[in-house]
Amino acid sequence: MKKEDIDQVLEIERASFSMPWSRNLFLSEFRSPLVSTLMVALANDPLSRRVIGYIVYWQVADEMHILNLATAPEQRRRGGAKKLVLSALKRACRKGVTRAFLEVRVSNIAAQRLYSDLGFTGTSVRRGYYDSPVEDAVIMTLEQAALENLVKCDSK
Repeated sequence: MKKEDIDQVLEIERASFSMPWSRNLFLSEFRSPLVSTLMVALANDPLSRRVIGYIVYWQVADEMHILNLATAPEQRRRGGAKKLVLSALKRACRKGVTRAFLEVRVSNIAAQRLYSDLGFTGTSVRRGYYDSPVEDAVIMTLEQAALENLVKCDSK
C-alpha cells in the first residue's frame, strides 16, 4: 500500500465496516514499518492503480496479528480476500512469523469460513469486543504447522 492509495482504501473501509478506520489510523500504520505492514490488491488494469482490497497486519516477534482486511463490495466472493491473506501470511512467514491471530465478529460467518478454510481455528471469544453494534469477537489462530503447510515457508 502507498499513501496515495488511502482514498480508495477508505472507500472500501467505509463500505465494509460499521465503525471504519479513519484516515489518521491508516496513516499511523505507515509510521510503524518495523511492526505494521499494509498491502493492497490491485485490479488487473495496467492503465490505472485501482485498489480492490487491502490487508493490514502487525508482526511482533514471531506472531502476526491481522488487524484489518476488506475487499471492494463488487469484488467479494471472488477469492481476493483469500489471496491477500495468503500473500500476507507468506510475507510474514518469510520474516519469521510462526503463528497468526485475528478477531472476527461472531456474526461474520463468511469471514469465519474464509479463515477456517485457510486453517485458522476459533480459540476463544472476546465478549463485547465490537461496538456499533456491540458484539462478541471470535479469536482465530493459525498455528505453526498449519501456517508452514499453507504457505510453504522459507526464508529465501
